[in-house]
Amino acid sequence: MLPPVLEIYVVWHPLDARGRAICEEFVDHFHGTIFSGLIGGAVEVYARSAGWRMADDAPRPILFAADESSPGGRPAQFVAVVPILGNEMAAAVQQNTGPWLEYLQAVSLARTAEPDRIGVFPYRLDNGATNGTALGDMFTQHYQCIAANPVKEGDTEKSLRCRDLAQGIAQLLSQAVNERLTVFISHTKRNTPGETENVEALIATVRQIISETRLSDFFDANDLQPGQDWDAELRNKAATSALLALRTDLYPSREWCQREVLIAKRAGMPVIIVDALGEAEERGSFLMDHVPRVPARMENGRWRKADIYRALNLLVDEFLKRALWGRQRELARNEVTFNVAWWAPHAPEPITLAKWLDDERRAGRLVANGNLIVLHPDPPLGPEERNTLQELLSLAGINARLDVMTPRLLAARGG
Repeated sequence: MLPPVLEIYVVWHPLDARGRAICEEFVDHFHGTIFSGLIGGAVEVYARSAGWRMADDAPRPILFAADESSPGGRPAQFVAVVPILGNEMAAAVQQNTGPWLEYLQAVSLARTAEPDRIGVFPYRLDNGATNGTALGDMFTQHYQCIAANPVKEGDTEKSLRCRDLAQGIAQLLSQAVNERLTVFISHTKRNTPGETENVEALIATVRQIISETRLSDFFDANDLQPGQDWDAELRNKAATSALLALRTDLYPSREWCQREVLIAKRAGMPVIIVDALGEAEERGSFLMDHVPRVPARMENGRWRKADIYRALNLLVDEFLKRALWGRQRELARNEVTFNVAWWAPHAPEPITLAKWLDDERRAGRLVANGNLIVLHPDPPLGPEERNTLQELLSLAGINARLDVMTPRLLAARGG
């Protein structure tokens, strides 16, 4: 078992009744399918509400750093605290003394001491809790609240809360707290003959929705001016960016679109396909498979905004998943007892395998015999997919056995 990477602590006053339901939302989200494919301990969510030693006490302390006197094991590499700012918490803090004031001050002090590994992401439960109160002075003046904006058409309060929190944590893990996640939108040219009707409306809808979220201004590759280098720009932004591909009827056949997806995959960036076919594809593209896909459909003559929000939520989660996987790779250098040749951010496929093999060959690290262990997050490859990758190695004159594993298979082997 690797050391814990991320621990999320949701803190609310026990008399602020809605706090529990919001905490359960976060538990369900971060313990869901997307993050369960990582090595155990990647992300845990803990509730802090009930009094630790007595009913009117503050909750159990949060383990911010190694301390022999603290309960629990070794601290996580990153800690995210979500104070749910309700009226009862405000009343407890307004007394200017007592366990709740000390508890929340300790959270703020820990964040000030280690801003690179501790994040505070308040959620305003009641407006009155922060208007002219000591609680408001403590949190809303120094930290950006999550889900602070009104819910837009097609979105939900739960979706907004989880997306904002996931994005904030991803920026913390990527050491880019002040640089928002950039969404690169890839699409065909507008009004292309033979293209899906209403493709321009789809692009406009996506742009509008992104502008209403905490995501960065999108980067539209098709709007590049002559002389600008998309390849270099994308690679430079790979650590803080993700690709949203609008797969309309002609998208897979367009050279520029193929190139954008190829660069993003080989850079290890998260890629989400928005499936917006109108009539049919003349042919697909092997470059564009092997990534999550979200359908987008029209309803009453308009693109469904709920579908776009679903794609953006998945994109943010995939970005956080990639950041967590990268941190686990770093921790494994001192923990894993066998040699993993490639910590692939996504299940390997021919185009990413070819890129990795070329990089290894150039660096003089390629093993011609023995085992090449590839570890990637779940879900696993199927047997035919693994066999095809092995055939490619053999055809390239590499006699090594390709051993492709996920964390679950690794655990089953006792790794």
